[in-house]
Amino acid sequence: MRFKTLIIKNLVVLLIVLISTVSYAQSLFEQLETIKEIPTLGVKSQGRTGTCWSFGTTSFIESELIRMGKGEIDLSEMFTVRCAYQDHSELYIRYHGNLNFGPGSQCWDLFNVIANYGIVPNEAYPGLIVNPDRHDHSEMDKVLKAMTECFVKSRKLSSVWDEAINGVLDVYLGDYPAEFEFNGKKYTPSSFRDDLEIDIANYQIFTSFNQNPFYTDIVFESPDNWSSGLVTNVDISDLISIIDNSILNGYTVVWSSDVSDPGFEHSKGLAIVPEKNWDDMSEDEKTESFEKFVPQRKITQEMRQLGFDNYETTDDHTMHIIGLSKDKSGVKYYKVKNSWGVESNDLGGFFYVSEAYVRLKTMTIAVNKNIIPKHIKEKLQ
Repeated sequence: MRFKTLIIKNLVVLLIVLISTVSYAQSLFEQLETIKEIPTLGVKSQGRTGTCWSFGTTSFIESELIRMGKGEIDLSEMFTVRCAYQDHSELYIRYHGNLNFGPGSQCWDLFNVIANYGIVPNEAYPGLIVNPDRHDHSEMDKVLKAMTECFVKSRKLSSVWDEAINGVLDVYLGDYPAEFEFNGKKYTPSSFRDDLEIDIANYQIFTSFNQNPFYTDIVFESPDNWSSGLVTNVDISDLISIIDNSILNGYTVVWSSDVSDPGFEHSKGLAIVPEKNWDDMSEDEKTESFEKFVPQRKITQEMRQLGFDNYETTDDHTMHIIGLSKDKSGVKYYKVKNSWGVESNDLGGFFYVSEAYVRLKTMTIAVNKNIIPKHIKEKLQ
């Protein structure tokens, strides 16, 4: 009887903790004043894959389709992953293995896939072969890595090496959807792209680091930029202006950022840069930093550069900015859609990132060219 009573007491305590945790999240984020929030589809999970770049950028395209009046269309992240892996594998072999090879890519690799192959709805290519409930590429990544290394070491390619790579992708992700039906109409990936009027020429990628000249196009210096994609380098104030102007005018933003900083706490729904350095904080101060909106540090271009040069700011993760809010002190917070599933935090997989964090930790952004402010366009000419 005592044992049963103890179990009941423990369950009651656990319930109180869970309720208080949810209440904390609600009460904290209810203090934010929403300035703008743009429609997007629901949060997904990338599972055990390194494909955040596809999830974040696909979500961006889905919001673009909503804005364009095309409706809510759930697009396939795995079709893009498959096509990018084809191109990545071939390039790795052509470079004799002197190229980074893995699941990581950049948002522009999705744009390249759309231009070269097309796009498909998720129902036509879910890519859930290994596990019907969750993406898991742990084995596929190793197989493709071993296969491409084998081709490089052979120094003489057979006539079917590319078919072998496609065969692996067929096995793990599903046969290439050369033709499919959607809403009663037959499509190919390219005809589906054309029907949706997706034009990748409408999008531009920006970064902000002063190791390269501002207002010029540069090859983005990241190991995951295997395709040698070009980005436009601007100063950090203009980068923030581009993001703000985009959101305020109803356009979302692809956001690639470092997420290994102690200020990034997705489980608590916040990414911040408090005025006080983390190393100088007590444990209580660190905890309190995520329990209320605290003053944020002023970020300079030099701080960004130092973090990048010291490998403190690394190219970790791609996400989707879909809104803008401010706290009672007027500090801006961007609402971000992540790809770690709806149960990853109490905000259903979304979180809020302070302007200071965006200033300090942003690697690249992608936006619709229509929202680039005039004074910045003039600098780019």
